[in-house]
Amino acid sequence: MTIRALIVDDSALIRKVLSDILKEDPKIRVIGTAVNGKDGLEKIKKLRPDVVLLDNVMPVLDGLKTLARIMKEYPTPVIIVSALGEKAEEITLTAFEYGAVDVIEKPSGVLSQSMPEMAEEICRKVRIATKANLKNLECMRDLEPGNPEKGEKNGEKKEEKKEEKSGEKKEEKKGEKKENRLLEKVTSVRNILAIGASTGGPRALEKLIGSLPAEIPAAVLVVQHMPPGFTASLSKRLDEKSALRVKEAQEGDRVEEGTVLIAPGNYHMEIVRNKVNGLEEEVVHLSCSPKELGSRPSVNVLFRSVAPVYGSRVISLVLTGMNCDGADGAEEIKKMGGKVIAEARSSCVVYGMPGEIVRRNLADLVLPLDRMAEEIIRILE
Repeated sequence: MTIRALIVDDSALIRKVLSDILKEDPKIRVIGTAVNGKDGLEKIKKLRPDVVLLDNVMPVLDGLKTLARIMKEYPTPVIIVSALGEKAEEITLTAFEYGAVDVIEKPSGVLSQSMPEMAEEICRKVRIATKANLKNLECMRDLEPGNPEKGEKNGEKKEEKKEEKSGEKKEEKKGEKKENRLLEKVTSVRNILAIGASTGGPRALEKLIGSLPAEIPAAVLVVQHMPPGFTASLSKRLDEKSALRVKEAQEGDRVEEGTVLIAPGNYHMEIVRNKVNGLEEEVVHLSCSPKELGSRPSVNVLFRSVAPVYGSRVISLVLTGMNCDGADGAEEIKKMGGKVIAEARSSCVVYGMPGEIVRRNLADLVLPLDRMAEEIIRILE
């Protein structure tokens, strides 16, 4: 079956570059292009594409407003095509909340040295997007259709009120934890939560990590397939919405209970043991070694690294995503006595990665997303 794609971007160059890339894939046909969100909505109504590639900064009707209306009026898998930059990253993460399936970095031009690799990624994500379960992409925040900014402002006001009541306590608690850790001896954490996710992952991570308590007796390590630059903004967003400390991992970061470390885009994250004043500690090691199953960071790389270090203290979670990244690593975790939890099909945006865990009989538990935090807490008790 041929995938029918619509490209919405105000740049004639980008429309041509994306069209040329997609036309090279025999499974994809570009059925039209649009110059802004208003034009895009009219084309979607008329052409009914299987997937929409949507720019996030456009005149007349921008990407977020267009996305909100698409998901309300013409539910269709949408991929945000974003340029790098702090504002673009924040807009993109908000787009995930509004129902975007995925994000790709905007091509810089036909002469870019990375164009062949980028072209392959774009076509792959378009193919994956058509498999998305739109029911699980319902908008995560309250907003007036066609007016995401108002929803954003209302959300900001709610956050401000929340901070007035509990922000100081939260910051104080995080501060106290940091000071206490400096006084503690270097010791291994009691448990590790190792999480892998891809398509639909940012939304899943927000729900899961936001449900974990501050005093959880575990460190949390996350691999989310995202382009370079976006994981920093994802980490900040999750930190704001979680009782745990969340940060993008850096080389040499200590693995600590109550802290979530997210692998940076384009770097594999491994955990290694170092000796400090005769005592051992576990720290992050980042590398640009070859991609695994087309991904860097790779869930398999993380899972394989924690298995021998933590053994039966590992609880691994494989969340929504296409392909089978994480399955080989989960086998290693099982061999060392750790547990493997797969997200149930009912809550997945794409049931590829967790489906492979189930197919190989690696799952100790198969749970919908809204039951995972409760079960993790029960296991850790």
